[in-house]
Amino acid sequence: MSDVADFALKAVSFDALEGWGSDDPSVLFEVMASCRRHISETKPYRTGSLGLTSADLLPLLEAAEKFRPSSAEAARLFFESHCQAFRIVRRDGGSGFVTAFYEPEIDVADRPDEDFRFPIYRRPDDLIDLDDQNRPADLERSYAFGRLGDGLIDAYPDRRAIDQGCLEGRGLEIAWARSKVDLFFVHVQGAARLRYADGRIGRITYAAKAGHPFSAIGKLLIDRGEIDRAAVSMQSIRAWLAAHPDKVDEVLWHNRSYIFFREAAVEDPSAGPIAAAKVPLLAGRSLAVDRLIHTFGFPFFIRSERLTHLDGGKPFQRLMLALDTGSAIVGPARGDIFTGSGHAAGELAGTVRNDADFAILIPNAAATRFG
Repeated sequence: MSDVADFALKAVSFDALEGWGSDDPSVLFEVMASCRRHISETKPYRTGSLGLTSADLLPLLEAAEKFRPSSAEAARLFFESHCQAFRIVRRDGGSGFVTAFYEPEIDVADRPDEDFRFPIYRRPDDLIDLDDQNRPADLERSYAFGRLGDGLIDAYPDRRAIDQGCLEGRGLEIAWARSKVDLFFVHVQGAARLRYADGRIGRITYAAKAGHPFSAIGKLLIDRGEIDRAAVSMQSIRAWLAAHPDKVDEVLWHNRSYIFFREAAVEDPSAGPIAAAKVPLLAGRSLAVDRLIHTFGFPFFIRSERLTHLDGGKPFQRLMLALDTGSAIVGPARGDIFTGSGHAAGELAGTVRNDADFAILIPNAAATRFG
């Protein structure tokens, strides 16, 4: 077993991964080829604290690009021959945990009117990236963005200030949404498809954030006794907001985090959005992970006994690729499953809150470093 900070990696055989023998990871090979092209032709993925690098991953991706699985068994054998599986064991004894995310579709307009009043903003030019060299002492290390003005750096305005108009008149609007609540959940998901009245379909994806920590409004409503912990979901939160329109601003402003977007081409409407790993997300096979720990592109085998509605009543047990991240995804055995685009995908994603077992597959040469 290899100890890493507050967790450990325990080498296990593939036979010991419950559910492995029934999975068909054949669909992952095309995505892995896309990851290889990004690393080789653009830039490597940032290395997480686990220490796994894009260079460690490349031999696996190069082999995957040349491989054409003839069956589910052949696909599994590919990973068994090229990788060692390691179970992620939290030092505190807790289990892993999964939620899910999707790409919403919302109605928008090119210009504001009495129906479409809520702007979707591009990244402002005074929003700068922060690091340990330029971050002001009064901002916590979690702040990855700040505002530069007159040579001074401070915290960027938060959700409330932006909602109240502090960015108006700067030409940052991509489009205007009809629903403030719909737009809030676009911020939570970090991407969306935009439906215009003339039939056009656009796409936006994450560009940056104001920098403030993410604060879950579901937890706020639980703490206030408004929603039972066992019943909290995107659907129950939406229902509560719809029933309490006079409290919408107060509750949404509790989450000071604010997301800025960029427009993305819709070359293939059937393909998922391009997220942090710069390749299209694949529904049911793409995982958002803690980027400070893990490195994009690595395979994870996820099993959740009680997560059954994604697989027709069977336990969720799939090999997935780490292709995205999120401010609420924190910890070594914490993941967010991408369920696809549109309303149906949102219905699937909104109720995923389940314990899960996590195993990471490490290419053989790199696996020797972990015992």
